[in-house]
Amino acid sequence: MIVGTRGSELALTQTNYIRNRLFDLTNNEVETKIIKTTGDKITTSQLYNMDSKGLFTKELDRAVLEEEVDFAVHSLKDVPTELNEDLEIAAVPIRESPNEVLVSNYSWEDLKKGSTLGTSSLRREAFCNMYEKGLELKPIRGNIGTRVEKVLDGEVDATIMAEAGLNRLGLTKCIKNRFSLDYLTPPAGQGALAIITRKDSLAKNTIRKLNHHESEQEVLAEKTVLKELGIGCQWPLGSIARVNGNELSLYSILLTQKGEILHKAKLKSPIGEAEDLGKKLANDMKEFI
Repeated sequence: MIVGTRGSELALTQTNYIRNRLFDLTNNEVETKIIKTTGDKITTSQLYNMDSKGLFTKELDRAVLEEEVDFAVHSLKDVPTELNEDLEIAAVPIRESPNEVLVSNYSWEDLKKGSTLGTSSLRREAFCNMYEKGLELKPIRGNIGTRVEKVLDGEVDATIMAEAGLNRLGLTKCIKNRFSLDYLTPPAGQGALAIITRKDSLAKNTIRKLNHHESEQEVLAEKTVLKELGIGCQWPLGSIARVNGNELSLYSILLTQKGEILHKAKLKSPIGEAEDLGKKLANDMKEFI
């Protein structure tokens, strides 16, 4: 089998994890093919000022469709809510931490008014504004290592990142604070991977063995909120679902760019009703968009 992936250190680390898991299952080697995506080629723009649908995934998905590769590994938060009709998410492996973290030489409490925080995320910008810390927000782009270096080199005083990526790259020593999920709510799907195949792929049944049911249900609820609202990163929306036994809880918060809370809601359902839960919460939120 051949797997398609982006060429960043994180993407390759995630892909190698999947390759090793598949080797354990099948005892067969998986070849890696690196494919550069549109998002990798753009280094200056704020993502929310662009048409970001499939920015980091569409070239990989095209390679799957054209059978250049058998499957692709994505960060699930990058996967559009509407896939090509011939593709599907064959598996969602066990989820890493969905939390957001602060990378800085200063703690969140010690960041004073006028401190610079680098981010190209409208959601993170909105949360910073909500907490009225008076931070100077500056655009920052690049892979995880590049953004960490910009903080360590003093280009900015701090940045906010996904804990999952730092965990996967062994950079946990760079974490100054870990935010709770309700204090700084992540985007739908953060911390999870999506393995994309063609619907008619012979590899699909083997890849499905990597699926983690609880993780799949969590991200299904979160992504359903996005799908039903029809919004992308142009709106500051945080969504997080968590499984506790046979119960699934879903929390979403919608902000303005200035940090005003438009609506927030928390609902629960049995674990097998993730999609219905996401639809119900989105329906409650639609009138505020």
